[in-house]
Amino acid sequence: MNKRFKQVILLLGDLIILHLTLWFSLMLRFSGKSLSSLWDSNLPYFIPVFAIWLLALYISGSYRLNLAYSSRRFRLTAINAIGFSALLSIIYFYVHQSSIAPKTILLIFVLVFTVLFFIWRSIFNFFVKSYLPKNNLAFIGWSKEIESLLEDIKNQPHHGFNTALVFKTTDEIENLPAIIKDKNIHTIVLSTELANNAKLNEALFDCLSLNVAFYSLVEFYENINGKVPTESIDQAWFIANLNEGNKHYFNIFKRSFDLILGFLILVISFPFWPLIALAIKLESHGPIFFKQKRVGLNEENFNMLKFRTMKVSDNDGTMTQKNDKRITKVGNFLRKSRLDEVPQIINILKGEMSFIGPRPERPEYVNELAAQIPFYKTRLLIKPGVSGWDQVSGIYHSPSLEDTMEKLQYDLYYLKHRSVYFDLAIFLKTIATVLGREGR
Repeated sequence: MNKRFKQVILLLGDLIILHLTLWFSLMLRFSGKSLSSLWDSNLPYFIPVFAIWLLALYISGSYRLNLAYSSRRFRLTAINAIGFSALLSIIYFYVHQSSIAPKTILLIFVLVFTVLFFIWRSIFNFFVKSYLPKNNLAFIGWSKEIESLLEDIKNQPHHGFNTALVFKTTDEIENLPAIIKDKNIHTIVLSTELANNAKLNEALFDCLSLNVAFYSLVEFYENINGKVPTESIDQAWFIANLNEGNKHYFNIFKRSFDLILGFLILVISFPFWPLIALAIKLESHGPIFFKQKRVGLNEENFNMLKFRTMKVSDNDGTMTQKNDKRITKVGNFLRKSRLDEVPQIINILKGEMSFIGPRPERPEYVNELAAQIPFYKTRLLIKPGVSGWDQVSGIYHSPSLEDTMEKLQYDLYYLKHRSVYFDLAIFLKTIATVLGREGR
């Protein structure tokens, strides 16, 4: 059972739970009355509510399989999503002015759904972890990336893989078809260094009749971690995977989306700009806006705009650290709520940035990092974004060289896989980050 199929099962299960919740809510609220007629009169009004709840669960990350195995974090995320869904449902019925006034039903609905939802997810996790068959893996070759993957597979059972064999050298692959058949191997992952090994290719050719799936290390690493292992790629990888000529219509859509949404946000948010400006000025001396040179598409520099969130005095201009003492109280709120990013709408409308893309860096850092990290400047092949795949990964990345290399892995994954669907998914996850006040 692959990742996408498991997520579909989760979605269908949640949809069933929503219907069951409404049924039980009506039964508890109107005991003794005909449930059939009540169901027919209430269901049409609750179908939009179901859509609201499913969307809120998706935005919150409740369909990320790895989150389901982090029980405490999953519970907190789910409760936040349920609370937000309940609030939106109340607003929906207030605005809709329907013939039903489901105040009590909504209260019962929230309580019943919470119980059924956690029972359903516990059952799903139990079966996935304990009973569903695992896909037996064989790794051929050895590297730091393979060692990391073995640890990831061990710690993330939701992927449904079981490492059955590891051949560190080609000397260990004698009688490979017989070993693969004996160990019931379904998937073979090949180290990058062995891609052109004649002995290995001959052994793998003999395995074709065994219906085994073959993956390169880079491809499998991407599927598991949602990022590209930069130490295992070369120029050939970019040539094979970055088909920029096929992105013409996507780029037109992306620019149109940026313009329309950017204009709407500017119109809606602009009345609040004076209030934010006043709060900034009252707390600390200095300009309202923070302007800084950043590197954009094709290494073109531009001035990125933000609301100022730091003190001007005793500020050496170095990169922001976690829990940075230079951040003001107003600035901390603006960062957590991502309101400090709102002036970047101007950059988006000017075509210097997009809503979704790699975060722009300062010119001096780009040159320094490009000298230390291979292919670093390839992230400049597309416009930088207000949010991106790295920002919604759920992992805090410091300005250190090691974390910057990991950020590049996420940026390259986005560069390869960017699409309308992927941008929409990142956009929705960004909303979840803002609502959860997880900004930094």
